[in-house]
Amino acid sequence: MKFPLLLTAAALIASPAFAAPVSHQAKTHVARPPKAEGSAEKKTDSTQPAKEFFRPTEVRSTGSVTVGGQPINYDAIAGTLVVHSKGWEDTDAVEADASADKDKDKSGPKPEASMYYVAYFKQGAPAAARPITFLFNGGPGSSSIWLHMGAFGPVRVTTADAPNHTHPAPYSTVNNDESLLDASDLVFIDAPGTGFSRIAGKDKEKAFYGVDQDIHAFTDFISQFLTKYDRWNSPKYVFGESYGTMRGAGLAYSLQNADVDLNGLMLLSDILNWDFMPDDPQLNPGIDMPYVVALPTYAATAWYFHKVPGAPADLPTFLSQVEHFAATDYEQALIKGDALPDAERQRIAQQLAAYTGLSVPYLLKTNLRIEYGAFQKELLGDQALTTGTLDTRFLGATLDPLSKVSSYDPQSAALGAAYVAAYHNYVTERLNWRPDIQFKSGIPVYSKWDYKHQPPGADQPLIMLPNVLPDLATAMKKNPTMKVMVNGGYFDVSTPYFEGVMEMRHLPIPAALQSNIEYHYYQSGHMVYVHLPTLVQLHDNVADFIRRTSGVR
Repeated sequence: MKFPLLLTAAALIASPAFAAPVSHQAKTHVARPPKAEGSAEKKTDSTQPAKEFFRPTEVRSTGSVTVGGQPINYDAIAGTLVVHSKGWEDTDAVEADASADKDKDKSGPKPEASMYYVAYFKQGAPAAARPITFLFNGGPGSSSIWLHMGAFGPVRVTTADAPNHTHPAPYSTVNNDESLLDASDLVFIDAPGTGFSRIAGKDKEKAFYGVDQDIHAFTDFISQFLTKYDRWNSPKYVFGESYGTMRGAGLAYSLQNADVDLNGLMLLSDILNWDFMPDDPQLNPGIDMPYVVALPTYAATAWYFHKVPGAPADLPTFLSQVEHFAATDYEQALIKGDALPDAERQRIAQQLAAYTGLSVPYLLKTNLRIEYGAFQKELLGDQALTTGTLDTRFLGATLDPLSKVSSYDPQSAALGAAYVAAYHNYVTERLNWRPDIQFKSGIPVYSKWDYKHQPPGADQPLIMLPNVLPDLATAMKKNPTMKVMVNGGYFDVSTPYFEGVMEMRHLPIPAALQSNIEYHYYQSGHMVYVHLPTLVQLHDNVADFIRRTSGVR
């Protein structure tokens, strides 16, 4: 996952240097699901669906999942809702007369997207007393297959844990003992263009591929969903992973403008201010925070692989030492830049070596600034092994021993195929969803994405790395009862856990609102749920959060 970090006068340019990780990867699965029994054979473009696809649809089924030893019967709905791009909400009235329709025809169809979702409703639970949670992955450009099949859906795909690669097909699924259906109804949403969601009209992608465009589409979707299924009076939650946390924080504010106050916002592996991102920070000289927030994860990885002599047996105890060093001596040294005295440079390099397992000469060559792709390749370079990006506990063979940085993510390679194959089987056989289009686990939208963002109070979008901390702060001030839950994995170098800590330290809210935020960190990676012990912890923490903040037991 390389994010755009190089600013130009007109745009943000994406770096192609690193492959996108599995939870938001740019990968298209081309196998088509089977047709419904008795359906007529016809020629279709399986990437761009027919015009009739762009209408609300739903397919209903039922099922049961056992959580905590208790069976939960549920109704499942796989379907689509049609949303329009920002700026088109009021055009129907304007285009009512013939001349307006004529102009509309000349310009082509107005931008709209058919957004796919899978919803699970507990049977027999009154809607007003039943929380509902909207969940999505990120990317940008990812479907929500990962949270659906790995974390909280009623069925979970079985995959190998670190450092192993999941064996090829046939793959298996099991009852998900950690499904979140014990605490909330669930709605898994695919962003426009991903999964089974599609955008109508040629050259209309720009109407949905952007920070603000994306937030608007999800706001439209959630508002429609609440109306369609009569859930306006239910306790409401948003759960976002990775780029989905940026979307989620933006939604907390955007939904307020649509008359929706959230009970809670749950963030997993968060990235709210892209100036904190460790991706290619050398292209953004003078911004040293990425190196600071990544250091504790490097240290956690070195600790895991026994590269830190004399380290405490307890990981959180060790990381508290590293966090203190990162936010004090290390940050101060980086701020001094070229004015850093040689003796101090040497001292900092020695301490970095003690924490990261990298050599002092190597660290001096990096100017004390460690790129995460370089760390992945360098730590176990003497064994020709590369650590994971999303989860550094995973290992893979180094593809190019002479390269500066890693060229792939071993965790993504280990898990991706299992999720996609299992999902195909699940939606067709269990949900009875058989569309005549391809399923896309992820799409390559980094170079197309509009990274401008208009924060609350701004007159127009700003050309800068996106930062939704102002959105979240405004939402919390306007709704002081909304709670925020921050979750992260110690072994995630894609969105380091300490990044989430530092972002919240810079959230511009009154001191009284700080108590509305809680933090949970796990000995796993970006996709906390792929490690079964931490999936159990994640479920218990999230379910408890919902019960405490919804008033529903």
